Amino acid sequence: MRLEDTFHQAIIAITSQWLRTLLIVVAMGIGVVSVTVLIALSESARSYIVHEFEALGTHLVIVLPGRTETTGGPPPLFGETPRDLTLEDADSLAHIPYVAAVAPLTIGSAPVTFAGLERETNVFGSTDALLRVRHLTLAQGRFLPKTETDHASSVCVIGQTIREQLFANAPALGQWLRINDRRFRVVGVLASEGESIGVDFDEMVIIPVASAQALFDTHSLFRILIETKSRDAMLKAVDAIKKTIKLRHEGEEDITIITQDSVVNAFNKILTALTIAVACIGGISLIVAGVLVMNVMLVSVTQRTAEIGLLKALGASRHQVLWLFLAEALLLSLVGALVGLLIGQSVISAIQMVYPKFPVELPEWGLVSAISVAIVTGLLFGVLPARKAAMLDPIAALAKH
Repeated sequence: MRLEDTFHQAIIAITSQWLRTLLIVVAMGIGVVSVTVLIALSESARSYIVHEFEALGTHLVIVLPGRTETTGGPPPLFGETPRDLTLEDADSLAHIPYVAAVAPLTIGSAPVTFAGLERETNVFGSTDALLRVRHLTLAQGRFLPKTETDHASSVCVIGQTIREQLFANAPALGQWLRINDRRFRVVGVLASEGESIGVDFDEMVIIPVASAQALFDTHSLFRILIETKSRDAMLKAVDAIKKTIKLRHEGEEDITIITQDSVVNAFNKILTALTIAVACIGGISLIVAGVLVMNVMLVSVTQRTAEIGLLKALGASRHQVLWLFLAEALLLSLVGALVGLLIGQSVISAIQMVYPKFPVELPEWGLVSAISVAIVTGLLFGVLPARKAAMLDPIAALAKH
């Protein structure tokens, strides 16, 4: 029996039993839909989170006050509070040769008022370096002036939402905005940045860091954002930052340093493992479909006993009968996989339409793996029925025993 004859006979057997074919195709299709949608969601979530962290800046290092560590005992009650980060600390870090820019950061919440309109919003205190470190873009005007970090000035840069809600159609540049009991002249308007890792710059007002410290009556910094000169310089910069702060803080290393690469790599590993896990969960449905393939084909072997006996009586070998049933299982699995793939892509497109800001897309490896696993599952579970058919005695089969 030639290869084309084998597949021709398999197609005839498939088309002659529509209910059996429909059951197998539906079961295999559901399995492929589960795998493709779960892989697309988890892989898209991984790409989305990694992209969000990469959008924070280039070669970003974040310095936080206080050291994050596990001591194995109860937390200290007295005398162990972390030392604050100050503007002097930020200025000292700017002299490190591996550092390209330093943006000290103070954050507070305050009412913002203009022409009788008022709303509560977040106020960022920083320097002109924030524009570079956080990759912000301006829609109008200019950013904070380049001055000494301890120089307070009454200027501010606002986000798009603040501009729309307080100024409406009136020009914002040059207007005086009241924050608490202080006035600030609007010198710039940020382009729409959207929300990134919980920070929405569209609803932000940015003022000089010294002005923010005076506004909120504090001398400490919330964070220090640092951009290193290159990826290779990042590790050297981290060591230099630790040494510099240790010298300034009386020999204590009382800061926590987070690098952009470490965060991205950590999330990448976690979400890659999640993708594999959900793919395995989706694969369970393919195994269930494989069991259905096996059971339905075992019934088929019983119903086609006389046909198998006639083939063997005409000279068909066990090997040829085996491949006849495996070809049938292969075709059913392939059709089920293609149907499932079409439905899965439709589901992914629907999710993309409902949540346009979340880019849901099935990666190529997910597409190939879903089809491959479906075909392999169908073949593996088709082996037992095929072996049973191949082992039938032709005389007993013709007698339908």
